[in-house]
Amino acid sequence: MSDETSDTEFDEFDEQLDEEQLDAIATAERAMAETRARLAEVPAEIVVTNHVMGLYELAAIHLSANPPDLRQSALAIDAVACLVDGLGARLGDEAATMQDALANIRLAFVQIKGQVAEPSPDPAVG
Repeated sequence: MSDETSDTEFDEFDEQLDEEQLDAIATAERAMAETRARLAEVPAEIVVTNHVMGLYELAAIHLSANPPDLRQSALAIDAVACLVDGLGARLGDEAATMQDALANIRLAFVQIKGQVAEPSPDPAVG
């Protein structure tokens, strides 16, 4: 195989790859446009509430880890609090539910932090 043939094959491969990449980019752009259009139809309080619940679940996951990751759960709880306390009634019909969820995850954090901080009793000491 000559160098000229080899270069031509690589050029054709590069052109094909470029076309495939452009097609993939165009497909991704269309999908993003469709997603944006669907999201624009949803009231903002519903989207924000969904994010609050995602952060709540993130906090719960870190609290239920073995051992619990208090630092990560505290960050997620603080993010929930920023949204719930900061937005209040602007969260719509779910505002009270979000306040309850925040209170519950805070309580769970305090309880788990207390369990982690307490030394386990030594059965040899009576």
